[in-house]
Amino acid sequence: MSNVIAFPNKFSVSPEYQKILSHQVIDEKNPGTILYDFEVFLNFAASGECDVTLKTGFLTTKSLSILNENMSLPLKSDLKRPTQNSFPHIDGLYLLARATGMVYIQGADTKKIMVLNESVRKSWLELNPTEQYFTLLETFLLKADPEIIGEHARLLDSPIRNWARFFHEIPDRGLKIGQRQKDHIAYGPGLYFIALLELFGFIAVTHGIPKKGKGWCISRVNRTPFGDAMLELLSDFLIRSEELWLDIADEESDPENSLGELQPLVQPFFLKWQKNLELPVHEFQEGMYVFKVSLGKNVSRRIAIPSDLTLDLMSEEILDAFDFDSDHLYSFIFRNRLGVLMEVNHPYMDDNPPCADEFLVGDLPIQPGESMVFLYDFGDHWEFNVNLEKIDLLKSGKKRPMLLESVGKAPQQYEYSDEEWDEEE
Repeated sequence: MSNVIAFPNKFSVSPEYQKILSHQVIDEKNPGTILYDFEVFLNFAASGECDVTLKTGFLTTKSLSILNENMSLPLKSDLKRPTQNSFPHIDGLYLLARATGMVYIQGADTKKIMVLNESVRKSWLELNPTEQYFTLLETFLLKADPEIIGEHARLLDSPIRNWARFFHEIPDRGLKIGQRQKDHIAYGPGLYFIALLELFGFIAVTHGIPKKGKGWCISRVNRTPFGDAMLELLSDFLIRSEELWLDIADEESDPENSLGELQPLVQPFFLKWQKNLELPVHEFQEGMYVFKVSLGKNVSRRIAIPSDLTLDLMSEEILDAFDFDSDHLYSFIFRNRLGVLMEVNHPYMDDNPPCADEFLVGDLPIQPGESMVFLYDFGDHWEFNVNLEKIDLLKSGKKRPMLLESVGKAPQQYEYSDEEWDEEE
């Protein structure tokens, strides 16, 4: 058919859906409210008052309440102690904000907040609404690791497959949602996923009144014509190219090309998509890294580590500071700039790279105020919190690790001392 747009991949879209796509207006409230609500989320992060939990970095009950009140459609809930996943729309926005590198977690032992990455925010503001919309959509479909919000990513459950599977379950007249269907959705693809489909304008959700002690009540779900059209446009390409989804964690390797995969498919219908969000290239940060390493609430050591030291040597400095031996395996665990959990492991764990003897402190993708975990001895499970307080300029003659401060008595590493062990033998 001559009036069907041909793509390099030889995919096609029906004339009916071509018309829907070509006439779709994209602004802060259309085709869904994703741009409006994402801006509300970013503005709250910019306020300096977006408190997050100390352990997980998820939004606190207070932060959730403030955000929910300012959303385009505040969620009704009767939960007494709601958590972030109790507000699926906010949960989805959190996922996108972390996965674009737009925000990160900053703070120490007693208080942590979410803050904006100003360089990414600047790039975001240079995009028009169409470019912003498809930046978020591509992030959702290709870049956002559900682990960021505590969900599990199943290898055969890519976002496009979940989207297609869910739409297949919705008849043309819509789908009435009872408790059984809601439980099924909560397990897979997840309530955050349904919330994002609504925010992007792919489904229309009839919101009900929550029962006592319950959260989001979904009465009915209808597919939108735009949602059907976008699914037809994208599904074949994305299902055949699932390695893009499976390669989430590799975005650090080539951040400049991390967005724009869908542009050749979508641009014929949305000509305003010209630019993509620019993510800052992570570069080696030279300096003296000052860490506060804590073991529990009352025991800590402040150490200075030069940027050219490997994490393997840093592990020895931490263990020496606590009078621990270094006879066991370990992992450094932290989130990269896109919110994806990473591990740098003991050199003997070379089947699970990267290895600590090849990873320099200056290559860590964390900023002052952010933390990582040093997990030592997988049997006894010693978990050290390692908070980066600051990065000082290196001064001549001061390029060696230093113990700056000791607070509290370190616990005994083993239940028995060497002398007691010798006596028993």
